[in-house]
Amino acid sequence: MNDVISRISAIGIMPVIGRLESTEDCDHLAAALKKGGIPAMEITFRMEKAETYIKYVREKYPDMLTGAGTVITMGQAEEAINAGAQFVVTPGLNPEIVKYCQSRNTPVIPGVSTASEIETALGLGLKNVKFFPAEPLGGVSVIKALCGPYKNLGFMPTGGLNLDNIQSYFAFDKVICCGGSYMLGSFLAKKDWAQIAALCRKSVQTMLGLKLAHIGINNTNEKDAAEVSSGLSDLLKLDVSKDGPVSTFLDGEIEVMKVKFPGTHGHIAFSSVGLERAVRYFKFMGAEFDESTAQYDDKGHLKVIYFKNEIGGFAIHLNQA
Repeated sequence: MNDVISRISAIGIMPVIGRLESTEDCDHLAAALKKGGIPAMEITFRMEKAETYIKYVREKYPDMLTGAGTVITMGQAEEAINAGAQFVVTPGLNPEIVKYCQSRNTPVIPGVSTASEIETALGLGLKNVKFFPAEPLGGVSVIKALCGPYKNLGFMPTGGLNLDNIQSYFAFDKVICCGGSYMLGSFLAKKDWAQIAALCRKSVQTMLGLKLAHIGINNTNEKDAAEVSSGLSDLLKLDVSKDGPVSTFLDGEIEVMKVKFPGTHGHIAFSSVGLERAVRYFKFMGAEFDESTAQYDDKGHLKVIYFKNEIGGFAIHLNQA
C-alpha cells in the first residue's frame, strides 16, 4: 500500500474542509484537528485560495497529512500538487485527472457510485476509491455488496456521514477511511476551535469503539486467587461466570488471575469493534505494542494485543469485540 494511503488508513478519518477565510483560521483549524487526534485535512477547491491553504499547512504543519479535495479540473489538480498536496480526491472519476496525478506520483482517490466506475478505476490501476455520496447511495450495505465482486478494493465513503452512523462504516474492514465535515459541526463557521477539537476527539472515540471489557487482578498462585475471588464475591455479591485453569471471572468483568500475567498489579482490557483499525491508529499516533502478546483467530485476524507500557501498574490490552 502506498505510504500516503497507509497514513490515511491509519488515521481513519478525513476532515473535508469547505470553508476557510484566512491563513490564520487555517492555522487554528489545523491545530484543533491535531489536538482532537485527527492530524489530517482535505482542503477542497470549493473555496477560493485552496492552493494557498494547502501550501500553508504543508509548510507550517509538515507532520499533518494534507490533501486536496473536490478537484474537478486539470488546472486544479496541477495547482494542488504544485502547492504540495500529498493526495488528491475528486467527486467523480475523470480518467485524465487520475492519469495526471499518477504522472506526478501523487495518490488520487476518485469518487465512484457504480460498478462500471469501479471497473474504470481498476483499469487505471487504482486500489482505493471514494464512495460518494455515501448515505444517499445506500451507505455501508451498498459498499459491502460492491465488495462481493471487487474484493481487493478499499473505500473512503463521504457524504451524509455523522457520529450516529460512522461506526457501521468503521466496522467494515474494506473501509479505509471515512470523510466528511461531521467532525467540524457548526463550529468552523463560529471559529470555535476548542469545540472542534472536542468533536474530533468524540469522532475518534466513535471510530475506535472502545469499551471496558474487564479488569484483571494478578496473583501468583491458585490459593491466593481463590481468596481474592471469594472476598470480592462475598463483599459485592458477584457470581462466578467462568472458572478456568488460568483465571476466574466474576460477573464477566473482573478476572482474578491464578498465574502471573502482564502488568505489575494486573491488566485492563478494552474491546474494539475494529481491533486492527484501532491498532493502526494507535501506532500512527506513537503508541507501542508488545507484538509478542498478539493473538490471532483461525482466519489470521488479530483478536488480542497488549500495549507495551503499563499505566499505574496495569498492563493495557485490546480485544476484538
